[in-house]
Amino acid sequence: MKKILFLTGDYAEDYETMVPFQMLEMVGYTVHAVCPDKKKGETVKTAIHDFLGDQTYSEKPGHEFELNYSFDDVNLTDYDGIVIAGGRAPEYLRLNEEVLDMVRHFFEKDKPVAAICHGIQILTAAGVVKDRTLTAYPAVGPEVTIAGGHFKSVPVDDVVVDGKLVTSPAWPAHAAFMREFLKVMGMEFKQS
Repeated sequence: MKKILFLTGDYAEDYETMVPFQMLEMVGYTVHAVCPDKKKGETVKTAIHDFLGDQTYSEKPGHEFELNYSFDDVNLTDYDGIVIAGGRAPEYLRLNEEVLDMVRHFFEKDKPVAAICHGIQILTAAGVVKDRTLTAYPAVGPEVTIAGGHFKSVPVDDVVVDGKLVTSPAWPAHAAFMREFLKVMGMEFKQS
């Protein structure tokens, strides 16, 4: 059974935390949801980001998401891939050197990585996007460029795949985001 490390934190985007976590469990993967400085059974507060025609997204309180694994117990060699939730959590998680080292491990070992929305901020801070093509929430695009990556602007429900890196701009892309991540994880899909 494949194991996924799922990185989230306080004020991560609600849908970008709950939906991918549940989708990955649905296909039979073991998914360990973790946050620095938190243990199994503790929760993170999420935020719901919506697109209502304003110049940027709106933010509303989300759910309490219960972590099912302790950050300090993570053994990176146990995991086949990593998924990074978006929202506001990445802006402070990227300041944690352990988080950045975790992300670097997946790139160094050529393991699948999926990041959505602002989760790409962790990738840019880890220095792993140079010469890669990826997408993110549009406001993160300049960070991708500064970090040496090639930012690709795509519709909010689309995805960009570069090798084993899967990125998407926001939660409306969940179906494509998870489908493409599962493909790089080795799952095959039959079309009817």
